[in-house]
Amino acid sequence: MTAATSRAEPLPTRRRVLLGAGSLATAALAGCLGAGGPDDEAAEPVDLTEGQECDVCGMAIADHFGPAGQVFYADGEPEDRDGPARFDSVAELLVFHAEREARGWEKRAAFVTDYSSVAYDLLEGDERLHISTHAAAEDFADATELHYVADSEVHGAMGEDFLPFSDREEADAFAEEYGGEVLEWGDVAGRT
Repeated sequence: MTAATSRAEPLPTRRRVLLGAGSLATAALAGCLGAGGPDDEAAEPVDLTEGQECDVCGMAIADHFGPAGQVFYADGEPEDRDGPARFDSVAELLVFHAEREARGWEKRAAFVTDYSSVAYDLLEGDERLHISTHAAAEDFADATELHYVADSEVHGAMGEDFLPFSDREEADAFAEEYGGEVLEWGDVAGRT
């Protein structure tokens, strides 16, 4: 009878187990913090002309007057769909954003209609002057870099609104002609 010989692998040492666990933890942490995830990608404005509804009032954005807006949040918010939170007015965007910020949501990017980059119309309706809506992707600009006409006689979808312009001189001229004052993003965000 011959004895069977077995060749056993040596058991890992405590040092080897700890080193392996440490390497795995480091790789996992680097994956969480490193580039490549959706939160690290630059947000770009999306088109809101295909019947998308405002996340505050539920109205179809492209069917109403005034500036449109969108906010991208970190951590995939809002969870019910891909893409940004959407709005048919800057005023509603600001209220929604303030509420989400209080819940700990982090803004990645915010975009609003830039009236300096579109051929807008002023239209009379229900005894008020309204500004046309522009919600194609190319009509949006970084909300934090624009100048806003507040308290003018020109209204958006929900009444008085903040009308954004990338050109400060155009914003000043609009306010001079239609009333109101020109504010920057930090001032507008504080008026919610």
